[in-house]
Amino acid sequence: MKRIALVGAGYIARVHADALKSLQGFTIAAVIDPNEAAARRLARACATAAVFPSVEAALAVGGIDAAHVLVPPPLHHVVAEPLIAAGIPVLLEKPLATTAADAQRLVERAAACGVALGVNQNFVYHPAFVRLRRALSAGEIGRPRFMSCLYHVPLRQLAAGQFGHWMFQAPGNILLEQAVHPLSQIATLAGPIGEVRALAGAGLELAPGVDFFPTLEVSLAGARLPAQLHFAVGQSYPVWRISVVGDDGVLTADILTNRYTREGRTRWLDALDHALSGTHLAAETARDSLGNLAAYGLAMLRLRRPSDPFFLSMQGSIAAFHAALASGAQPPLDGAFGAALVATCERIAAVFPPASPAPAIEPAGDGAADVAVLGGTGFIGRHLVARLVADGKRVAVMARSIRNLPAIFHDPAVSLHRGDINDAAAVAEAIGAAPVVVNLAHGGGGGSFAEIRQAMVGGAETVAAVCRARGVRRLVHIGSIAGLYLGPQAAPVTGATPPDPKAEKRADYARAKAICDRALLAENGREGLEIVILRPGLVVGAGTSPFHSGLGVYNNEQHCLGWNDGRNPLPLVLAGDVAAAIASACAARGIGGRAFNLVGDVRLSARDYTEALAAALGRPLRFHPQSPLRLLLIERGKWLIKRLGGRRAAAPSFHDLLSRGLRARFDCTDAKEALGWQPVADRATFLAEAFGAAAR
Repeated sequence: MKRIALVGAGYIARVHADALKSLQGFTIAAVIDPNEAAARRLARACATAAVFPSVEAALAVGGIDAAHVLVPPPLHHVVAEPLIAAGIPVLLEKPLATTAADAQRLVERAAACGVALGVNQNFVYHPAFVRLRRALSAGEIGRPRFMSCLYHVPLRQLAAGQFGHWMFQAPGNILLEQAVHPLSQIATLAGPIGEVRALAGAGLELAPGVDFFPTLEVSLAGARLPAQLHFAVGQSYPVWRISVVGDDGVLTADILTNRYTREGRTRWLDALDHALSGTHLAAETARDSLGNLAAYGLAMLRLRRPSDPFFLSMQGSIAAFHAALASGAQPPLDGAFGAALVATCERIAAVFPPASPAPAIEPAGDGAADVAVLGGTGFIGRHLVARLVADGKRVAVMARSIRNLPAIFHDPAVSLHRGDINDAAAVAEAIGAAPVVVNLAHGGGGGSFAEIRQAMVGGAETVAAVCRARGVRRLVHIGSIAGLYLGPQAAPVTGATPPDPKAEKRADYARAKAICDRALLAENGREGLEIVILRPGLVVGAGTSPFHSGLGVYNNEQHCLGWNDGRNPLPLVLAGDVAAAIASACAARGIGGRAFNLVGDVRLSARDYTEALAAALGRPLRFHPQSPLRLLLIERGKWLIKRLGGRRAAAPSFHDLLSRGLRARFDCTDAKEALGWQPVADRATFLAEAFGAAAR
């Protein structure tokens, strides 16, 4: 039994763990991560794993036959080197390193120590790509002449404005994060890359001095085959397709749909040949499409092992690495392969203009802020900080990441602090001597409801406790209308409406929001701390996606599956109007212990909203009405499938589905009077502010 160490305990580590468990002859002996809680969560899922805070601690104990290094890219070479020096074979997640020099040093170090080094470019083992390779090797299209790759995909972090992610810290990082996937497939077919020519599309300024280039056209001269790569991220319609043109046909692997097709010629004249070859192509597409659907259904019922193409690609890559170790051979995707990809990325990145220096982030000030905003770099936070600075306030901002922020955060009136609301010391440092605190942070959290409650409710309680200890006069907590019951009811919902009395029947997020509101309102006035709760409705505007989940489920942007028939007015509100209300709540008199709902005066239905958004974007968007009863039956069906497959899941609640439909009527007169709040009432102005940024 080969003993494997997983270095890193994030999302990708769990995928590696699941892949190893699906293979024979492996046990996960160690999980290594300085985040002990994350390491222990993963170790519990692995059963046999010990937990270590560092590679050095694990090596001191021993009992490791190979290691998978799954830490963030800048740490790849740093973490891999001591393992290699100890004689431990290493499989590194892509990219091998963040510079060609570091990658080459790893290759040389592994060679000097006689240790196997591999890189997990798993999409080389994607099922559709594997079929293409086999057909090519079998000569099914004769001699190959040219290959192309269309990589045109969304980028969640770009859409969400999460510009602190490593991939945005330098223009070339997006290539190491994303382009190595199609480049690995190109290098596998075309051979070692020689000449590279690249043309970058228009750049985006994410923050002062931080440019991002989402599109590239790249020509590559492979040793065996010329290739063309169209690379585009942050796109709406996802396409990832590799085609190889030969003397006698075309092979295509569609990575995202897991379909493989071969186009060729028949013996007939053109008219009949085109009909027959087209019919054959359609049959291949239908066969793969229906096969994928059947495999998904059987996997959901636990009648077969997981068969989604991403998991199979991970399984194939990991199995190939360890099979090579067992036979004493070099891994198929070895260190040299990974280093060549990093070098190719550097050559492509040379097309980007030199980065201008980003303004330095000044150290946090002396704590003499007028308002401290926790979670202030997010969507609403950016609008709020701009509003407070415009009002002449000094603002202390705390967030988990303070990298690549918009220009407003470099204003002299703003001081930045890195921290989490579950860390009392970090919260206290950020608050300093500020008399007013705005808590926009929800605390994160995922997994079980206990974990979500601890993150959201526990984080809010930590903030309140620190505010009392620091002598803060007022805490403005930003909740959500999700904590209320929003199904059909006789009376309109006001700020005095209590949190959902049947919160235990709601989804985890809404349930935690209701509990949080109750807990904070009960704390008002304790040790002189006034607590005010603001509950925004469906917030729209610059800085967030206009495809709001309050309308329904978006399996993709083009189609919204509504929570109901989509005819009732929605509780929409502009981010700028929310910021104005929060700014007013920081100073308004006599509002301690009260809650206010923030819903604007322009209340489109889901149908109207979708029609207006389609017009603004010039896209064929569609809203699909559904009845709550139909939704319940669908959700109950999904729940039954999960239970039959042996998975635990809470039964769907009709109470929750009715609340998601947002049929409740809102009366925000109390917020307007107490806060002097005047949200936008003109429809044209509302639409321009709601969709204008997305339409550009």
